[in-house]
Amino acid sequence: MSHASDKTFYRTLIISRAPVIASHSSARALCDSPRNLTDDMIRAIAESGGPESKGGLVMVNFYSAFLSQKYLDAQRAMKPEVEEAVQSLKEKAKAEGRSASAEEIARVQRSHYDRIPRPPLSVLIDHIDHIAKVGGVDHVGLGSDFDGVYGQLPEGMDSPADLPKITAALMARGYSADDCRKILGGNLLRVFREVEETSKELRAYPMRPRITERQPFQKPQK
Repeated sequence: MSHASDKTFYRTLIISRAPVIASHSSARALCDSPRNLTDDMIRAIAESGGPESKGGLVMVNFYSAFLSQKYLDAQRAMKPEVEEAVQSLKEKAKAEGRSASAEEIARVQRSHYDRIPRPPLSVLIDHIDHIAKVGGVDHVGLGSDFDGVYGQLPEGMDSPADLPKITAALMARGYSADDCRKILGGNLLRVFREVEETSKELRAYPMRPRITERQPFQKPQK
């Protein structure tokens, strides 16, 4: 659900018979990016799935512009400058009889955004902590987006080799070893097992139930 609009998000929650995953989104309460989830969305994911479901999962994105409001505001302020640089690149490439590649455009964007100071690692932990408190520790994971954020990550988080820093920071905030195992991957495995079981159940129907306005059940209130 990480690239869906808010309307699409809620529509999916209505029709899905399996728990829902936001694979790389953070908390909108801490950083007001449309890619992030509101607290209501976090709770809705935690309660998603069938009547016996243990709920879905929100996996935190490590991109600085999804974690730090200060970084996001600086990036937005820099947008006209970046757009002008990208346009110059495209015009130069056109004069050379070609189109600017996606890699070239990303490199120009990166050269500007890398001038913005990186936020501290603590902002990443804040998002994990917030989602755990809003939706429950069984409903938060790590979405990283290492292959998509072009190095614009919090201080100290430069590659998967730095993931143990997250474990240490969470335990310093009082999370248990069992909590950390859930956040580091246990929750994702649990949700995927349930998704696979739901898929098997749907395939077993002689005629699959139609997707309607609402689920064919009322999920009990917690």
